[in-house]
Amino acid sequence: MTKAQEIAYDLREQIQSGRLAPGAALPSESKMMSQYGYSRETIRAGVRLLIEEGLVVTGQGQGKYVREDYPPVVWNWTTLESRSRHANAVEGRTAGDQWASAIAENGNAPRQEISVSIVVPPPHVRKRLGLPADGLAVARKRVRYIDNRPYALADSYFPQELVVGTPLMEPRDVSAPGGILASVGLVQAKYVDEISVRMPTHQEAEQLGLPAATPVAEHTRTGYDADGRALRCMVTILPGDRHKILYEVSTD
Repeated sequence: MTKAQEIAYDLREQIQSGRLAPGAALPSESKMMSQYGYSRETIRAGVRLLIEEGLVVTGQGQGKYVREDYPPVVWNWTTLESRSRHANAVEGRTAGDQWASAIAENGNAPRQEISVSIVVPPPHVRKRLGLPADGLAVARKRVRYIDNRPYALADSYFPQELVVGTPLMEPRDVSAPGGILASVGLVQAKYVDEISVRMPTHQEAEQLGLPAATPVAEHTRTGYDADGRALRCMVTILPGDRHKILYEVSTD
């Protein structure tokens, strides 16, 4: 190992063993220079390796800290948006926004920042909604917080002509028995899911407060009616350090 790799190895072992706990500050550069007997530049190079791995983050000033752990959220995408769950909603448990209800059921505090606009959708969303090149969509964009920590981005796109004049145009939490779309006669009969894993964009990293080396899962769910018409395309960005996705698949 190089000197920098040696420093990174020792600090990594301290982090993984718990001697340096999540959120704890790393020893000062001066202290590590004395401990390892190496130059300041070598110390910085060793710490930089851990920053690139995502084990260490930079705080205010020159401080370096062990990356904090986020309690993982388990998403059962098999049932989260089921019509039966909507239909059997119980106020305070599964009523209203299903994401918020699922978080509240786990004893956590959900919160969403919501904006609504009419946009030219991203190309992959336009394709899934079957819109023409100049077609417009209503976009409901949400930053989702759990216990005031940003956990996910969820952007839902709807063909403009389908939802203008409905509660989906309101920039706040809205709900209805069976779902808003169903309440205006647009029933989703089938979902098609796609999942990709990638590094976040700069904007996504800023919105979610992501440290370096944090991949995200991009979950795209398109809802269709019984005739195969696309009604909604939802794109959810899930940081890899705070989410688990669960599916239940029948063998039939």
